[in-house]
Amino acid sequence: MNIGALHSILLVLSTVHAFQYNQLAQYIDEHQEDYVEALRDWVAVESDSSNVLRRSELHRMMEMVAQKLQQMGGSVESVDIGEQELPDKQRLALPKVVTAQFGTDPTKHTLCVYGHVDVQPAKLEDGWATDPFNLTEINGNLYGRGASDNKAPVLAWMHAVEAYQKLSLELPVNVKFVIEGMEETGSNGLEAMILAQKDSFFSDVDYIVVSDCGWLSRRPAITYGTRGNCYFLAEVRGPKQDLHSGVYGGTVIEPMIDLIGILDTLISPSGKILVPGIREAVAPLSDDEWRMYQDIEFDVDDYKNKIGVSKLMYNNKVDLLAHKWRYPTVSIHGIEGAFSDPGTKTVIPSKVCAKFSIRQVPNMDPAVVEKKVSEHLHSVFAKRHSPNTLTVSMVIGAKPWLADIQHPLYEAGKAAVKRVFSVDPDLIREGGTIPISRTFQDVTGKSIIMMPIGGFDDGLHSQNEKISRYNYIEGTKLFIAFLNELSQIERAVV
Repeated sequence: MNIGALHSILLVLSTVHAFQYNQLAQYIDEHQEDYVEALRDWVAVESDSSNVLRRSELHRMMEMVAQKLQQMGGSVESVDIGEQELPDKQRLALPKVVTAQFGTDPTKHTLCVYGHVDVQPAKLEDGWATDPFNLTEINGNLYGRGASDNKAPVLAWMHAVEAYQKLSLELPVNVKFVIEGMEETGSNGLEAMILAQKDSFFSDVDYIVVSDCGWLSRRPAITYGTRGNCYFLAEVRGPKQDLHSGVYGGTVIEPMIDLIGILDTLISPSGKILVPGIREAVAPLSDDEWRMYQDIEFDVDDYKNKIGVSKLMYNNKVDLLAHKWRYPTVSIHGIEGAFSDPGTKTVIPSKVCAKFSIRQVPNMDPAVVEKKVSEHLHSVFAKRHSPNTLTVSMVIGAKPWLADIQHPLYEAGKAAVKRVFSVDPDLIREGGTIPISRTFQDVTGKSIIMMPIGGFDDGLHSQNEKISRYNYIEGTKLFIAFLNELSQIERAVV
């Protein structure tokens, strides 16, 4: 075949591909009111996984997910993942994980879409401007609990597949779904389910996409890393019961003072972690990574104003992003047993328990961090010569996740963003922890990409959570384009 003929064929193929995308994008625009109504129906379900009294609503939510996928013609299964043991030893059925499959063509790539449809607690009296479970549109924003985290992204993936179906266009890749209902409380039962189906449901999966995150700015983003988290409890016990500070103050060594004293040795005022062996394990910041951070769209003043502080730990963009994403940090979350109600109470607590965490980054190992923290706290506690007792335990040990941005999967993601938004995406990390990404990576060995459609100001887990109509609809187009771009990856590189 001569060069001219080959060029003509490629031009025709390119035109067909462009025509299909335009057709699909037009279909999405024409049906956006249907998509908003679908989100309204889902937001109306109070699928709070932390509230056992709402467990029936969570089961109903999973049934709605299964019903939607069945209506689309998928091969759907509701997988029983067992029971949850409550603090009072009662057992409660976990919501089933819904899986679905669209297409079984062995010559095509297979993409697995992960999402969750449980939500954080929300009440109008918490400070919401609107009913959190009645989707309300104001100035192009769709307000409601779970709107951005994670119901709209899950629906957007379904609508992307459905658009191909409605236009009688062949899906460019096989698509599978894994939708759970316990993400907000630790994904109870999901890891065991993934392990059990590693050689069945996941055996032919090439790539996994997670859309449970957000952009950093108004520029679209692709996420390639998350921090892990080691969550600790440090308990100091003293007298056999709480004491009156007027009667006993000055004669006993108080557990609260011991606890505050050792907590003060975890981190310096400048943010330096003081536990020996923690900072030494962190992978160094490379020159390439430094240059990437320079190019990311991020306004330091906007960030400062958004969170309502007058000063940040660092003044320049690169340092802020590096410490937000790829360096560890210590956060102290609270002290159990301390008096915190309104009013005054002159009590010496007999037992207090601090809750703090250390975010994990490559190349930290949670098991090593647990050992280092315990040794450090016991060492500084011993120097106090206190008669009280200290117990340190790690209750969460989630590893960080980091992907190879040179993988063709990320090239496909960048091309899809460029196609829909006409800009190159920022390649970003998440400072928070999304354990499922690392679980998928460790158990299945598949390549993973995080492709967010939520905005930087969506208020996840906060009052007045929202997703903009623009992000919801254009995000659906992004997923459509991504499916097409995946089909262009050579099978040989998988």
